[in-house]
Amino acid sequence: MGRGRAPTIALAAVLAVALTLASTASARDPGRWLLTGASSMPNDYWEGLTSDPLEATLFFIGPSQGLWHTSPQLVGSAGVSREIPSTVRRREGYNHIGDPTWLDGEGGRVVLPMECYNPAANPTNTCGTGSFGIADPQTLVFRYYVKLDPAKIPKAMWAETSPNGRFIWTSSGDDLLAYRSSDVTRANAAPFGPLLEPVRRLTGAVPPTGITGAVFRHGQLLLAGESNHVYQVWAVDTHTGDRKLKLEMHICGESEGLDLISTLGGRLHWLIAPADPECNLTFGPTSALLHFVRRPARERYEVGITHLRVQIQPGSTQTQVSATVKVVRDSSHPVHGARVRFASGTARTGEGGVAVVSTTLDTPGRFSIFARKGNRYGITRRVAINVESTPTAAPAALPDRG
Repeated sequence: MGRGRAPTIALAAVLAVALTLASTASARDPGRWLLTGASSMPNDYWEGLTSDPLEATLFFIGPSQGLWHTSPQLVGSAGVSREIPSTVRRREGYNHIGDPTWLDGEGGRVVLPMECYNPAANPTNTCGTGSFGIADPQTLVFRYYVKLDPAKIPKAMWAETSPNGRFIWTSSGDDLLAYRSSDVTRANAAPFGPLLEPVRRLTGAVPPTGITGAVFRHGQLLLAGESNHVYQVWAVDTHTGDRKLKLEMHICGESEGLDLISTLGGRLHWLIAPADPECNLTFGPTSALLHFVRRPARERYEVGITHLRVQIQPGSTQTQVSATVKVVRDSSHPVHGARVRFASGTARTGEGGVAVVSTTLDTPGRFSIFARKGNRYGITRRVAINVESTPTAAPAALPDRG
């Protein structure tokens, strides 16, 4: 990586053009989650994402059947633009992979929910079947696939493994379906293996905004979806089918996958693709990964940026950002000992309520500075860093699978 003197962007210039609204939450949003940032992503990262149990690698799907992996800081390391082998495409017609999931066993597996999709056809589901493909998490090699009984499910659009590893959840129509993870083996691989049957069905458990992605948190299945520019995340109890709204936004874009991983100032992450011809993209012009943290109980602090320095490293994709912030309560009283977070950077405020927090960004994005002490918090508007430039390209693709 190149080092040396780098251009410094003055605070006034940055803030004049880079501050965006702090919240897109609607009045119906229950206020459980707080948006802290949005990383701009290559458009190859489009359909969904998952991570390994060590939270060392993220896996992205897109734009329709590619598979890519990155570091938690979104530095791309490898990718395949067409993960589905040509033999499988010809045999089954599969040309689309949805939101994936991780599955233990066999050295680790990335589960790829596959379907046939042609938006110009009627019906758009051109084969009427779905399967779980299995990819190697290290080499991204497509290992095998198991076919789901089309009498129970006509396509596989997403998949999420239960916390105990026993089930893989997906949906068909308004119902949630669970398949035994132990049935996903080479011995049951298509085209000669048996059609897998769901072992559980939660009738009518799909939320009103549908499902584009999923992840488990604290034993509940979080489901993302959208309808008429309403973007929601619901939590479903997979024992009873009961559901509760956890997050709602009104934005412009296309809802995609969900994941839980501690990175870039967030814990819950929601992929939004740059596809919506009826409005101006909220986080465009490319795909965006939204970062959320659990919202503390009380917003009592005011967080102000007094100085901001952005250094673009010559010959490198990295940008060094340093912000001096002051945290106060009741408009004037400094807050000592507050933890301040800016993307992956953290700091503590001193006696005067001042902290200098620095972070390194490998992709463009829009990030808030978030301060917390106990159950009280404050947050700035989002600061755009390099979003006017083209996001870092996805890594060079490995050869297509056949």
